[in-house]
Formats: sequence, structure tokens, C-alpha cells
Amino acid sequence: MTAVMHRSLVRAAVVTVVITLSGSLLGFVRDLLVARYFGADGGTDAFLVAWTVPETAFPLVVEGAMAFLLVPLFSRALTEGREPRDVVAATLPRVVAALALGSVAVMVFAPWIVRLIAPGLADPALAVTCTRLTALTILTFGVAGYVSAALRATHVFGAPATIHLAYNVGILALIWSLHGRFGIVAAAAGVALGGALMVAAQLPSFLRHVGLPRRVTLRRTSLVTFGAFAPLAVYTLSRQAQVFVERFLGSHLEPGTISHLNYAQKVAQLPMLVALLVCTVTFPTLARNVAAQQVEAARKRLEEDLRTVTALIVVAAAYLVVFAPEIIGLLLEHGAFTAADTEATAAIMRVYAFGLFGHAMVGVLCRPFFTGERPDWFPAVAMGVGLAVNAVLAALLVPHFGGPAIAAANGAGITVTAVLLLVGMRRRVIDVSLASLGAAAARLGLAAAVAAVAGVLCGRVTHGAVSVFLGGAVMLAVFAVTAYASGVRRVR
Repeated sequence: MTAVMHRSLVRAAVVTVVITLSGSLLGFVRDLLVARYFGADGGTDAFLVAWTVPETAFPLVVEGAMAFLLVPLFSRALTEGREPRDVVAATLPRVVAALALGSVAVMVFAPWIVRLIAPGLADPALAVTCTRLTALTILTFGVAGYVSAALRATHVFGAPATIHLAYNVGILALIWSLHGRFGIVAAAAGVALGGALMVAAQLPSFLRHVGLPRRVTLRRTSLVTFGAFAPLAVYTLSRQAQVFVERFLGSHLEPGTISHLNYAQKVAQLPMLVALLVCTVTFPTLARNVAAQQVEAARKRLEEDLRTVTALIVVAAAYLVVFAPEIIGLLLEHGAFTAADTEATAAIMRVYAFGLFGHAMVGVLCRPFFTGERPDWFPAVAMGVGLAVNAVLAALLVPHFGGPAIAAANGAGITVTAVLLLVGMRRRVIDVSLASLGAAAARLGLAAAVAAVAGVLCGRVTHGAVSVFLGGAVMLAVFAVTAYASGVRRVR
């Protein structure tokens, strides 16, 4: 790789990370605003059921399917000296037609979809209205994913990175301006607007670097075989199906339970998203090591990622458990979000925190399976087993323990998946050292426990925002010192 190309990729990576993180932070502001204006009740539950549509569509047609189908196709066209717009002419009409059909189908069958996802919902009519609005995202997300894939194939990364930012700007704009008149429906309309802005934000760059086709061609075009795409799609849908379990069972509990679950999960997952950013940066190196059959280098790279993510997650989980009520109160207890909502959400978040390690490990361990020429089916199978454990445990425990039981079942299911992925990966992809990883995890877990004790003591002498910030600083310092003293040296 030339120095110029290396600098170009570094700049592209920095731009992508900065813009993507900005969009994610804006998404967190969106959640805070929803809590402030609408609280946690039957109306927010209805909106979250409708939000299942874009939540399912995004990983398929933006982050997953569309990229895996189209990036190789555009790349081959450029390698062969053909213009990208020729690929657009042969593929875009079919893609748009299929996406439009999907949006129309969800609009038409919205009542049945709502009944299937959340049969015990307090206000199903409101959920149907919101679902019909969010159904537009199947088309807009798909087109945005198509445009992103085409731009990335031509080495344009800035515009695709803006999609999270554009999406959340649309939602925030309508929530802020229309919440008083239309209530939670304004948020659903904002989701629809945000999807359209995802396309609009990339369109100028797409026209400049790719271009519209001179004519539409209807010849048969081979994208990627279904067999190569299917494992990734099944894995993605199986992981997303955890949300279906949550909303199906939550709909039979008190109104607002689905909202409490959602708020708790969104706050708890913030440290996990930061931790997995490490793996996003190192994944290309891991993929190159695997492709070049550099087994030892791939093993070291993966073990370093696992140790680093473990360190970040265990201290974050300890912090969330110790200061859950204070964190939720500081972030969400404003406007319509009451003290009772804070108590319920904090109780659920404490349970979710224990499952963060499993979620983070799945995020790391699934990647080696997708480094080969054809994605492996094993992650989809492992995720299916974990999903079954999640559903069975939740069904058994929810009648006795309510919302926290859903969070506990989620953690148990994803942990089973993580164990299966670790065992399967050692046999099929990379044989990591369980002894080394286990010793590091034990030391880091001990350091997190000591930090938790320090956090509890700090919480007894401080209150409110002071407790949240000072307690976090104390816990982080104690964790670092204890981990170092216990022999952890290899986590940079």
C-alpha cells in the first residue's frame, strides 16, 4: 500500500468514525427527547412497536444485505473498466421495485403485523398508524443503502457516513415541532422523514461520483448468489428477533413496560457500542490475516480485541449496576418521564448490564466467521439457539418477575450464543487460547468487583449528578489500578 493511499484511508476512517459517532450521539438525544415529551406509557409502547420495522430493515438493507450484494458488483465493474452507472441501470429498477413492494405490503398488513408483534398492546390502533408511517423506511432505507454501497465501492466514504446524522435530524425536527399537535405520531412521521433525508444527504455525491443511468436496462444481472447472502441475513434477523421477544411479552405487562425496556437497553448499550468500535477499526486487519492464512497473527489480533473489549465492558457494566437509578434519573427524569419510570427503568437496566458481556463477545466473535469468501452458517445457528433460550426463559419468568425477567432472559440467551461462537470459532476459524483469555477475564472481573465496591462507598457520600460523575471517575481509577496490580499487562 502506498503512503498516499494509506493516508487517504486513514482520513476516510477518521471522517467516517467522527460523523458516525456524531449521528449516534444525536440518536441518544432523540431518545432523551422522546422520554421528555412522551414519558413511558401505552403511546410510547405503540411507537416502539412501529419502530420495529425500521429497526429490522436497517441492518438488512443498509448495513448488511445491500452492502454485501452491491459493493462487490460495483467493484468488479470498476475493475473491468465499466462505468458504475451501467450497474445502476441494470440493478436499481429491480431494487426500487422490490423495496416499494415491501413498504406497501407493511402498510396494508399493518394491523396484522402489530397483532403479531405485540398482541397485548394497550393502543393497537395507534401502533397501526405509526407502523404505516414507518413502513416508508423499507423503501428509503433500501435506496440509502444502495447509494451507500455504490459510493463506498468508488472509495467515497464521507457521504455514506452521514446517514445516521440525517436520520436522527429528521426525527428530532418533527418531534420538536409537532409533538404538541400530533403526540407520538410526530415521532413516527419523523422516522419516515429521517429515512428520506438519508437518501437526500448522499444524493449529490452519488450524482457526482456514480451518476444516473443513461438508459434503463432490463437484462438479467447476477449480483451475489443467495447462498452467500443467506447466512448473514439469517444471522441478522435472528439477532434482531430478540426485540420481537421483548415486545411480544412486554405488551402483556403494564403499559409503559416496553418503553422502560427500550430506555434501559439504549442507555446500557452505549458502552458496548464504544467498545465494539475497537473491533470495527481492527476488523480489516483481521480479515487480511485470515485471507493470507496468517493463523498466528489472526489469533493474536482476535485475542487482543477480546481482552480489550472485556476490559471496557466489565467496568462499564459494574458502573451501570451501581449507579443505575442516578444515571436514569439524570438523563431521563424530565417532563413526562416520572420518578416511577426512573425506578422501573433502572431496575431493568441493572439486569441488562449483566448481559452486556455476552452482547459484546458476540459482536467480536461473529466477525471471524465473515472473513472468508463465503460467510459461514455457524453464527446464524448459534444465534438461533440463543434466541430459543431467550424466548423460553422469558416466557417462563415474565409472569413472575415482569420486565426484569425479559432483560434476564435476553442476557442468558446472548451469553449462550457467545459460548457457542467461541467453541465453534476455535474449531472452524481461529484457535484462540482459552486459558489466556480466561485468566485475563478473571483478573478484569475481579478489578470490576473492587471498583464496584468503591463506587458503592462513593455513592453513600455523594448524590445526584455529583454521584454519577465522581463515582464513575473513582470506579475507573480503582479498576485501572486493581487490574494492573493483578497482572493485566496486555490491554492497551
